[in-house]
Amino acid sequence: MKNDLHIPSTEHEREYASNGYIMSLVAVMAGLPIPVVNLIASLIFFLANRKATYFVRWHSTQALLSQLSVVGFNSAAFWWTISIFFFHEKEVNNDYMAYVIAVIVLNVLELIGTMIAAVRVRKGIHYRIFIIGEFTDIFVKESN
Repeated sequence: MKNDLHIPSTEHEREYASNGYIMSLVAVMAGLPIPVVNLIASLIFFLANRKATYFVRWHSTQALLSQLSVVGFNSAAFWWTISIFFFHEKEVNNDYMAYVIAVIVLNVLELIGTMIAAVRVRKGIHYRIFIIGEFTDIFVKESN
């Protein structure tokens, strides 16, 4: 692992890296019922910072991958709910309730991980989200 590359050199760099996580948190509040709003916000931040320092690129990529990890589950829950309440194609049953509870737990865990990452990265501490950090290493290279 390249720990020395994960040490931000400036306050500005720590702030930008942390903003990648903050962006997704703000987007959750702005577009809660629509499952892709926070993904779009993270994608925009990622694209804006793809030429930034390694630390900023790594953390903006991890924030994006974190959003990607839940968007499929959220979309399925969203459309299942829409089909129940507006099209009456299905009914609320145990499968639906179990899925929605699982998605809520997944989202709470992702939200907590995002908040922890934002705080730690802002302090200049490299933070790896479980499993997602491994994928981030694959996608982010040391130089552009």
